[in-house]
Amino acid sequence: MRIDKPFALLACLTVCSCGVKKDPTANSQASPFGSTGIPPQLRAKENNAPGTPVAPGGTTQPAAPVAGITPESEIFFTNPDDPDAETPELSTILAESKKRRGPWESSESIAKRRATRESRALLIWFTDSAQSPMCKALSQELFSTPDFEKWAAENLVRLKLDSNVKIEDPDIGLDDKESLRIDMQNHVAKLKKQYRVLGHPSVIMIGPSGEVIGRYRGYKRGDANYLWGKIKHAVNVATESRCQWRSDLEAKGYREWKDRRGLSVFAKLTGYANGDLTLIEPDGTRSKTREDRLSDADRAWIAEQKKLRGM
Repeated sequence: MRIDKPFALLACLTVCSCGVKKDPTANSQASPFGSTGIPPQLRAKENNAPGTPVAPGGTTQPAAPVAGITPESEIFFTNPDDPDAETPELSTILAESKKRRGPWESSESIAKRRATRESRALLIWFTDSAQSPMCKALSQELFSTPDFEKWAAENLVRLKLDSNVKIEDPDIGLDDKESLRIDMQNHVAKLKKQYRVLGHPSVIMIGPSGEVIGRYRGYKRGDANYLWGKIKHAVNVATESRCQWRSDLEAKGYREWKDRRGLSVFAKLTGYANGDLTLIEPDGTRSKTREDRLSDADRAWIAEQKKLRGM
């Protein structure tokens, strides 16, 4: 059947994979679109009686309310300066996210996006490799050790912000290097102010929704295991917080999507027409894909949503 009108398919309330259960009656509010929760123009036309409740098939549980289209106010575009810019392909985004990088990111936006997609805590290290001997000690005694490297690769996304900015790209001229160096210094200074960093070294731990869950200032030689223990504790806090964070987003229609290669993204479906899907991630990143590029499970979910709506 050909579908000409765009519509949104949103996931029903589910049980978080971390084991947090949601009460389907909690925080419920009256829908402005009647008992179906679906805007009139999107309701299935059945016996000329718009607003007829659509009951999920094959379930004995009470049906969760179906949300409407995501309000424009809740959509954050990938490029706020150009909201009409072409939406990138999901396959391209997923492929880029799997590219092998160094152990430390240098871009805050990339680090935060990776932390969200990989469901990991984010460690931000504010350092001054030229002026701070304790930064060098922290690197030697903990951050550069094989044991920490192995553990961090499995549990963290790491961001290093060095006040001693160096530009080593041989393809950039001297004037451009200096201009870029100044821009990066200003960026680091801005982030130091944002996170209230007053000295070096400083380690900030960030949870799944961007909240600060750990703040460790300074370092003493011989304290590597003590600091590592604090970082591990912050990771445990982030893991517990992530369960509730994901559960809350799942209640708003977010779910795990996978392509034919098994690469996944946690996102909400904001548009569908003729097999074309538009997805938005929790940080506002949008992507598009085709239904036939998704996993069998996702295609079955879409088919079920169509069936429930009589489409």
